[in-house]
Amino acid sequence: MSLLLSPIIQLYRLSLQPVAPFTWFGLSLSTLDVVAAFRLCVALRQIREKLWRDHVQKLKTVSSDEKKTVALPQVEERSFVRDAVSVLLVVYGGEAVTCPALAIPPSFMLSGVVPAFYTAIQAVVDKLPYVPTPSFENEVPLATLDGLTRAYLLCNLIPPMVTAHTSPAINSNPWTLLLTSLFTANAGFFFTNLFSFFQPYALTLTTPTEFLPYGWTTTDIWCAPLITGLYALLTHAQPFWADAHTVALGWLGQAGVDGKIAALDPESARAVCALVLAGLFTTRAVRNFSPKVAGPKTKVQ
Repeated sequence: MSLLLSPIIQLYRLSLQPVAPFTWFGLSLSTLDVVAAFRLCVALRQIREKLWRDHVQKLKTVSSDEKKTVALPQVEERSFVRDAVSVLLVVYGGEAVTCPALAIPPSFMLSGVVPAFYTAIQAVVDKLPYVPTPSFENEVPLATLDGLTRAYLLCNLIPPMVTAHTSPAINSNPWTLLLTSLFTANAGFFFTNLFSFFQPYALTLTTPTEFLPYGWTTTDIWCAPLITGLYALLTHAQPFWADAHTVALGWLGQAGVDGKIAALDPESARAVCALVLAGLFTTRAVRNFSPKVAGPKTKVQ
């Protein structure tokens, strides 16, 4: 296991080191921060462009069919402010929900460095002449990157909101930890979908994809509490998880010293979570983008 986790641990150590030119100004932005921001902004542009193509096609279909009386909203000119607000809402929408509930200040109220950074990256991505359409060839390799960045969010950024809380009723509560992970990781996309930020027409209320049939089965939704829970289980982040770890391994016939199982170090636990997420995202990419093989044609007599 150590041979499998060691490269991931080293990769995290290297990618989390602050890099120039940000260090010149005393900023601690790392390679992982830059890569994750570019990946997110490019993905959001891909979503916007797909929705634009789909909507324009619908407009052409409706206009060519005189019998149809469905009035579709017209395409609205995009603005940089709307795109920048979209990415900031995705990044910070979850904090805006969970931090007041936990009575802690959200990070964007303490420093403007990261919001300004994401806004700048969004400006750069908007100026790119072209971004590739999501496909099997590019989404499958990127699934590993998504696993690394998402594991950092779910293992290093979200859990301390609960485990480092000053209230014992909160910092030792596993339910609070799982709910915080669920809402912090997903509320941003919930709000952008609710207000149609990615659509090519004017902002309007619509049913979020999470509320559509089987929307709750989306990998991004349930993997957040799953991975945070797994990380807490392996590191014994709260007393409940230490007991659960001991009981779980006891069922498998393993016993620790004095009936207790030792916790895994945080770096190794994060590497395990990154592997699990990479597998989940790779499976999703293969399922969504794998070439469709046509079945044998049968001749109708």
